[in-house]
Amino acid sequence: MKRAIRCLQRLLLTGLILAQGWMPAAAQSVSLPALGDGAEMSTSAERALGDRIARMLYRDPAFLDDAILGDYVQGIWGRLMQAARQRGELSPELEDRFAWEVLLGRDRSVNAFALPGGYMGVHLGLIAVVSSEDELASVLAHELSHVTQRHIVRMIDRQSTQAPWMLGAMILGALAAASNPSAAGAMIVGGQAAAVQGQLNFSRDMEREADRVGYGVMTQAGFDGRGFVGMFEKLQQANRFNDTGAFPYLRSHPLTTERMADMQGRQQLLPTSPPPPMSLTHAMLAARARQLANPDVDSQRATYAQLEVQAFRSLSEPRQVGALYAGVMAAQSLRDFELARRWQALLAARVADDPPAAYQARLLAAELALAQSQGREALDLLAPDARSAAEKTPRAVLFLRARAAAQSGRAGEMAEGLQLWLSGRPRDAQAWQLLALCYTALGQPLRAVRAEAEAYAARLDYAAARDRLKAAQDLARRGPVVDHIEASIIDARSRQIDSMLREQALER
Repeated sequence: MKRAIRCLQRLLLTGLILAQGWMPAAAQSVSLPALGDGAEMSTSAERALGDRIARMLYRDPAFLDDAILGDYVQGIWGRLMQAARQRGELSPELEDRFAWEVLLGRDRSVNAFALPGGYMGVHLGLIAVVSSEDELASVLAHELSHVTQRHIVRMIDRQSTQAPWMLGAMILGALAAASNPSAAGAMIVGGQAAAVQGQLNFSRDMEREADRVGYGVMTQAGFDGRGFVGMFEKLQQANRFNDTGAFPYLRSHPLTTERMADMQGRQQLLPTSPPPPMSLTHAMLAARARQLANPDVDSQRATYAQLEVQAFRSLSEPRQVGALYAGVMAAQSLRDFELARRWQALLAARVADDPPAAYQARLLAAELALAQSQGREALDLLAPDARSAAEKTPRAVLFLRARAAAQSGRAGEMAEGLQLWLSGRPRDAQAWQLLALCYTALGQPLRAVRAEAEAYAARLDYAAARDRLKAAQDLARRGPVVDHIEASIIDARSRQIDSMLREQALER
């Protein structure tokens, strides 16, 4: 019976995560590690479970590591983490043991989801539809609270007290309610009403708790609490065509109108003021999310229609800026560089008096230069000014500089910068990939292959990392001139990766 309970627990957890949205199809057939016999899962076990799920997400074609959008989301995420720390929601143990990574998914749906171990997924469709960073912060704070309150572990712990046949009914009921309320109603008629209803009530309570805690975290971080209400309105609009209205008490999430009323009640005692307008920066990055979520040629051509004279003039200023940004990306994707440069010049002129927006326009101009193999021009656009030289270099700037340096024969200086970056962020896979590019440009194949291996390891694909390390070992043995220090590092890392693979095998 204990084995049956463990199997059902694994199935339930996989199903609950799949019901959230973006998850590769392969995840449905992968068994998750045993979770014990009812005792609360340790933070180490939860992190291991999160790593296994994240490994599948990294391999999914929908996964996207866009440094520009990533910097924007991480800026909000970092403020929320600091606020959770100040409020005592984020314990030192959780902060130390969990990953705290946000993964972007190339999906047009308005969705985000929390995973065990401090991982969180955000669909590009969500970034594209929100009107402000406050609305985006409300979603991130909600999902962050799911992790800090350890809701998944609490759900699993609750399941362990039920008989196996009740657990099976609860699994099917939770999944049915997430996608088809009528099907869930039929299941209740089928005879497992108490178990299904108890499970869904527990899930709704956790959603309400995540709303309450998330609201406190986002306001502590300095975001406008009205972002929660605005986000709920968008979710209601996004779901209205798919919502039959049947069996509202069976939904795993509280009704959006109920959640809106709760947040509106929290706003009543605060001073009234009009909501802030959409910032130019957010308009540009929302446009970027839309373009990256719709990479096909027809969608890129449709973007041109927004820049027709009559349609363009009817838009608000932020929307016009967003349309110009999208137009540059679309024209670049279609290799119409003359048109892209013309729209880029218009965009730069429109945002010149807004420093954060002007910074985003400069990054876009650097991307356009790189697309035309004009690395030196890109480096000129990304040259640090007096202010940014004293600050930490943003990830997007560092990565664009690395690509530009590789194009213009200046890879050596960027390899040093990437090494410094990775000394504090060894799980940055894209940084390892760029370092491999720099080493290749410098004629250092052994270091390039090891950097490729580290990129795989950073995304938890230890089997692929071991293959690249073996290739590096073979290269070291065949090479006429061997870097013995680098060869020693490769041998040590190979042993470490082998150990990680053995640990993974024990988890299965």
